[in-house]
Amino acid sequence: MLIKKSNVVILLSLAVYCTLASCHNNNQETATTQQNIPSTEVASPATNALPAFSIKNTSGNIINLKEAFKGKKILVNLWATWCPPCRAEMPSLQTLYSTTDSSKVAFVFLSMDDDFAKAIQFVKDKKYTLPIYYPAQELPALFNVEGIPTTFIFDENGKIIHQQTGMGDYTSPEIKQLLQ
Repeated sequence: MLIKKSNVVILLSLAVYCTLASCHNNNQETATTQQNIPSTEVASPATNALPAFSIKNTSGNIINLKEAFKGKKILVNLWATWCPPCRAEMPSLQTLYSTTDSSKVAFVFLSMDDDFAKAIQFVKDKKYTLPIYYPAQELPALFNVEGIPTTFIFDENGKIIHQQTGMGDYTSPEIKQLLQ
């Protein structure tokens, strides 16, 4: 009986670890990755540039991601209400959003929920002021990621300067510096 209890504890510990790292598609291994890409690096238009992509806001208006925020740094966070790590990182993202100059930085919290109404209700229930959006067309290759949450930060020219898959702390000095 003691052996069975220890096996249960090990399995539960493993399950918690996998859940906290990120939510994955296709039952792939869980990992958290972070990448800072120097803004001087030449970006491949297909893989490292902000895509021209239609998104819908909570009012139902459709905007083009690339055109609507031209000239600003842009933080794009792919998340879903069913993803525990996504929900866990929301308070630090809310703090970052609340303390960042909106004239220089745009935030796009792109819901991967099947029903956008769930995301809208989640944000309302938590009293977040984060601007959430929903894909108005098929996801571009860059945003077709294996796991969420995934966060991208693009510079004013639409080049990726930071990418992270898995839960992050967005109150760090490094993140704040990237958004200056």
